[in-house]
Amino acid sequence: MVFALDPSQVSAVQQDSTLSSGTFQTPEGRRLSFLEGGGRAARAIFARDWTDSPLGPIEGWPRSLRTALGMMLSSSFPKAITWGPTHITFHNDAFEPILGEKPDAIGRPFSEVWAEVWQDIKPMVDKAYAGVPSFGENYPLVINRHGYSEEAYFTFCYSPIRDDTGAVAGMMATVIETTEVVRTQRQLALLNGELAHRMRNMLTMVTAIADMSLRHAATLEEGREALGQRLAALGQAQSFLVNDADIDTEMGELVACALAPHSGLREHIRITGPGCRLRAKPGLALALVLNELLTNSIKYGALANGGMVRIAWDTPGHGDDRLFSFTWTESGAGPATPPDHEGFGTKILTRFAPLTFRGEARIAFEAGLTYQITAPYAANCIAEGIAGEALADG
Repeated sequence: MVFALDPSQVSAVQQDSTLSSGTFQTPEGRRLSFLEGGGRAARAIFARDWTDSPLGPIEGWPRSLRTALGMMLSSSFPKAITWGPTHITFHNDAFEPILGEKPDAIGRPFSEVWAEVWQDIKPMVDKAYAGVPSFGENYPLVINRHGYSEEAYFTFCYSPIRDDTGAVAGMMATVIETTEVVRTQRQLALLNGELAHRMRNMLTMVTAIADMSLRHAATLEEGREALGQRLAALGQAQSFLVNDADIDTEMGELVACALAPHSGLREHIRITGPGCRLRAKPGLALALVLNELLTNSIKYGALANGGMVRIAWDTPGHGDDRLFSFTWTESGAGPATPPDHEGFGTKILTRFAPLTFRGEARIAFEAGLTYQITAPYAANCIAEGIAGEALADG
C-alpha cells in the first residue's frame, strides 16, 4: 500500500486506524521510509501539514531527525522526541497511554503538551539539549491527561540527539509509567508495618497470658490447661479476624466462631443482637472475653449444671450518644459464687476488655453470673452488619 500526501486525502488518512504499515510517498514520489511500520503515529506525522512549522516540509527534514524518528516509531517502548529550539514533539504509539486524553501532541511544543509539569521537567530537557542525559526512577509528577489532576510516577531517560553536524538538535525521551508499581509498593509497606505492629501486640499478649495463667494456677497441670485454652482461643480469634478483608468482624460471626468448639451446648445458649461490625481490637478483646465466660460456665456455671446462657448485644442511642453494649447472662443453675481471688480471667473481663473498648464493664454474681460491657459505638463499631439484620435464635 502506498500513502501519498494529497490534501484532499489527509482526513481519510487520519481516520484510517486499521493501517499499521505501508509505503509513504510525497506528491513528487519521494519515499519516506522512516515512517514505514510506524502505526498511527507515523500516519499522523505524514498527514500533518508541516509547511508553516519551524521544521518545514517533511521531505526536507534532516537525515538525523528522520533516523531518530524511524528508531522511535519502530520501538515498542513508549518514546517521544523533541526537536529544535521550540521542542517540537513527536511520539510513537506506545506513548499514547501516557498522554491519555490530551490534545494531539505531534507537532506541538513539548512545553505545551506538558504545560502543567513544565517547570518540573524543563531542567532535565535543558540538560539533554546541553548534551547530558538524565535518568529518573519513579519520578513523581502531578499531570492532567483525563480532565483532572492526578499524581503519577515515571521512570525515564532523556537523551540528547545530535544533528548532521554533531550539534545537539533534539532529545529522545524513553518513558515507562510506574504509577501502579509505586502504589503497590506503598501498600505493601503499609501492610508490612501493620503486620509488624500486630506481631508485637500479639507477642505482648501471649507473654501476658502465659505469665498470668501460670502465676494464678494452683497446680502446674491447671496452669498448663488454662494456658492452652487461652492461647487456642487467641489463635482462633486472630485467625478469624485477619481473614476478614476489612480487618473488622460481624458480631454474629464472632460469637458463632467462639461457640464453634462447643456445639453440643448450643441448646443451652440463646443469641440476640442487631447487625453490627466491630473494629479489629475490640473484636479480639471480645473473643477473649467469650472464651473466659464459656470456660467458666462450662466448669462452674450454668453450662455445667443444665442452665441457660443468653448472649445479647445492642446499639442504643443516636449520633454521638450511641452506645455498644454486650451482655452475658446465666440463669437456671442456682446462684453464682464470686471467685475467691482475682485471676487472669477476671482481669480480662474487668480490666483488659473495658480498656480496649474504652468503656465500662460490670460483673455481678446473683441468681446467675451477669457480665456487661458498655462503650461508645463510634470507637468500636464500623457500621451496621450485613443488611442491618438482627440475629436471634431464641
